[in-house]
Amino acid sequence: MLDSFWFSVVIGLILGWLSGLGVGGGTLLILWLNFAAKLSAGEARAINLMFFILCAGVVSLIRFKNKTLHIRRLLPAMIAGCISAGIFAWVSTVTDTHAFRKLFGILLLVTGARELFYRFKEAK
Repeated sequence: MLDSFWFSVVIGLILGWLSGLGVGGGTLLILWLNFAAKLSAGEARAINLMFFILCAGVVSLIRFKNKTLHIRRLLPAMIAGCISAGIFAWVSTVTDTHAFRKLFGILLLVTGARELFYRFKEAK
């Protein structure tokens, strides 16, 4: 059942919805692809990148249409992100990624704990 086309479509819809809400559907997609769909880490990362690009494109178009996306303010971060993504994609091909996986796991745990225990400050 987990390898069924329609089951995958339903999972994609749910994770796309979560991504649109900013919950982190991509992280959940990686987990689902690794553990439920039994894909390799490389396959899961590639699918996750395609998923993210499509979801981010749709959300960006909607926000641009609603005039809530300010390209000039985002351009420096977009350029820096593209440069660092390229550099670290290359770094991952010439180094052992075991340490990066552990660091990413720690980042996910810290982020998750922060989300669980964060309290909004009252507006004055």
